[in-house]
Amino acid sequence: MGSRILVVEDSAVIRRLIEVCLRAADLEIITRDDGKSGLHAVSSESPDLVVLDIGLPGLDGWQVLDRIRKDDATHDIPVVVLTAHAEEESRRRANEGGADAFVTKPFQPNDFRATVLSLL
Repeated sequence: MGSRILVVEDSAVIRRLIEVCLRAADLEIITRDDGKSGLHAVSSESPDLVVLDIGLPGLDGWQVLDRIRKDDATHDIPVVVLTAHAEEESRRRANEGGADAFVTKPFQPNDFRATVLSLL
């Protein structure tokens, strides 16, 4: 297997789509469905990249992103923010929060895979 990707997404359908999309690139996929378990997995699973939904139960994606960036052990891990909120405010907030890429749902699988691969 190639690089380890942590996908933190509460929708089982979107998680499955991402898994199928990224496994085609020989990437190992780890999934979590809420912010708290996602944040724990960032530390315990040592992913090479995080795909982070914003609308998560518990800790939302903004809180998770903030904690990833403030932790010396995880602040260099690339983060792809994934959201259904395409407005400019969300894009600005992702950039200011330290996200490496901003992807809106629905996404084109080939474009999404290319974005992830460019950050590895």
